[in-house]
Amino acid sequence: MMSMAISETLRFLTIGAALLLPAASLFAASSVYEFTLPSIDGQPAPLQQYKGKVLLLVNVASKCGFTPQYTALEAMYEKYKDQGLVVIGFPANNFMAQEPGTNEEIKTFCTRKFNVTFPMYGKVSVKGDDKTPLYQFLTDQTKPPVNGEIKWNFTKFLVDRNGNVISRFEPKVKPDDPEVTAAIEKALK
Repeated sequence: MMSMAISETLRFLTIGAALLLPAASLFAASSVYEFTLPSIDGQPAPLQQYKGKVLLLVNVASKCGFTPQYTALEAMYEKYKDQGLVVIGFPANNFMAQEPGTNEEIKTFCTRKFNVTFPMYGKVSVKGDDKTPLYQFLTDQTKPPVNGEIKWNFTKFLVDRNGNVISRFEPKVKPDDPEVTAAIEKALK
């Protein structure tokens, strides 16, 4: 009798767990702070560590026509970091294989060629079936005009101090464009 009760309880718990798994997959993040990705060095790097900062999230690539934007991204970081701006690079190989290197090769390239000191994360996918959850959030769960598929390397997302995505700048818009600078300065106030 006792083993039958235990068996029924286990059956109930198993069914309950099976029902909860799909519900967990429906969870929608409410801010970028809910994501943890590997740093360029392979260590877990939660975006939560930047809570209270203004973030500029950029999908980057080493062999792209927009790669020289690294210079302006670093300059923006240096100019505004003491006011609370953090530029974060997310290498991605989604567009014409323009980021083919390993994380170590990418890090070496960025530091030697562009003197990058802002945080870099490990290689991610920003579109397609293997799109990383952060970029699913940025492109699918945000509202217009911020949402939508990433069209190319160096798409920039500006995030306020509360983890809300407030602006998006397409690749042709340079990091030091007056529109970007004005949005950053407004977010920093």
